[in-house]
Amino acid sequence: MDAQRYSDMETLSRELANRLAANLAAAISARGLASLVVSGGRSPQRLFEILRAQPLDWQRVCIALADERWVAPEDAASNEHLVRSVLLQEQAAAARFHGLKNGAPTPDLGAVSAWETFARVPRPFDAVVLGMGDDGHTASLFPGSPNLPSALNQAAAAGCVGMWSPVAPQPRLSLNLTALLDARRVVVLINGESKWTTFTAACEAGPVQDMPIRAVLRQSRTPVDVMWSP
Repeated sequence: MDAQRYSDMETLSRELANRLAANLAAAISARGLASLVVSGGRSPQRLFEILRAQPLDWQRVCIALADERWVAPEDAASNEHLVRSVLLQEQAAAARFHGLKNGAPTPDLGAVSAWETFARVPRPFDAVVLGMGDDGHTASLFPGSPNLPSALNQAAAAGCVGMWSPVAPQPRLSLNLTALLDARRVVVLINGESKWTTFTAACEAGPVQDMPIRAVLRQSRTPVDVMWSP
């Protein structure tokens, strides 16, 4: 798969923010509501800062998470914390946000309740923005996680699944592959030379479970854009 290469993260983030804003505006015009699913981490922070200032009818935009660390929403490690503090500001403060963390003691026990929140999020999602780790994981679909085979099963119903990260905080919750691909477009946002090396490896032959991002890159159901900057 070819990647769209940008000179720096600022240029990439501005281009992607413009694309997402156009997609969301078109969805609102066509269907009355728009849906955007995002991941956490460092890579999308500048994107969020630019996107939140876009002149959209944000009250008609539903924002949800592709995955979550099983920590309190106010914890600095929480993806919800990132989205609320960076994206849901300025004009975007009016958007409808749906988090994944709930009162269950573990992600496995909270998965069904978390997926029920997506009943209020229009599907197919208008856009899903994913990242990628140096180990080839995306969302919280980590190599070696006990539930990974079921999470990558393309015959499974869309839903959430408990996952396990090799680094703390280890308990995670993620949309499964079926849910992530229930979208009009998926964007994989990556930056840095190490991520380019990982992406190149993911494009080569090898088991999907070794590098779960391969499941997104190899499928033909949903259009995927890979956007990279140094």
